[in-house]
Amino acid sequence: MVIEEHDIEVEGLPIHYLTAGTGPPLVLLHGAGDNALDWRWVMPALAANHRVYAPDLPGSPDSARPAADDYSPTFFERFVSGFVDSLGIAQATFVGSSLGGLIALRLAFSDPARMGALVLADSAGLGRTVNPAFTSVNVPGLGEAAIPFWRTPVGSYQRVWARAMLLFARPTRVPREWLMEQRRLAELPGYLQAHLTALRAQVRPWGQREVLVDRLPLLKMPTLIVWGARDRVFPKSQARDAEARIQEGSFELIPDCGHLPHIECPESFVAAVERFSAKVCPWPTITSRMRPSRAPENSPLFI
Repeated sequence: MVIEEHDIEVEGLPIHYLTAGTGPPLVLLHGAGDNALDWRWVMPALAANHRVYAPDLPGSPDSARPAADDYSPTFFERFVSGFVDSLGIAQATFVGSSLGGLIALRLAFSDPARMGALVLADSAGLGRTVNPAFTSVNVPGLGEAAIPFWRTPVGSYQRVWARAMLLFARPTRVPREWLMEQRRLAELPGYLQAHLTALRAQVRPWGQREVLVDRLPLLKMPTLIVWGARDRVFPKSQARDAEARIQEGSFELIPDCGHLPHIECPESFVAAVERFSAKVCPWPTITSRMRPSRAPENSPLFI
């Protein structure tokens, strides 16, 4: 399966995106601090029966870094709506990871006709609690003081392994390509500042700013919640609470998996989406599989 790279302008912003496959549209939205390449481990399988689109959200180095004061969920929701409009997509299944899940969830409420189905992967916005490592970005000057060091080769190495230990259940099985891409991103001008701004727009010192769990009964479209059982960012109790409130919903808990199941456990993630699609969509289930790329077992860890 060939993954194509394209560029498009969305409301005056140059945006980079990946696409693959043919069939009903499927839009993949990555989390804060990541980019569209996060989906490379599942895109070939998902593209077996879909036309898959994975944009680099604004703030990513390969897309525009606008002078947005807050990179808020509202800003990203407006961007995603403009992105699919620019591609002429009337309705799609949206898959959102972390911040991408909150963006997709907001869009589901504001423009439900656009949302054929919704997949929330370890999504933000389903509870107040978040790992204190994220709320610490609100300490005045702390992030700004760290950025010059994180942009150095040594600093980017330490940062990527700190992120790996937080985002993955087993850091030693993180794909080497993900580690290399995270180091590349950190060393690029403007990226860390945009990431810091996006995080501050998402969390307060006492937790997530925006919690939409009480509105979930209003959702009309089929919804799947996928969660890593060992997510260290958001507790799995948020997923179970959300599942209980959704009218037409499914829940898949992936064992021994962290905050990014589409990277750490891609086969299980695709299988979960496959089972969901078989129940709510008329097209055949996905049959292709990707063998996940793994870092060697003796990879050094950040301590």
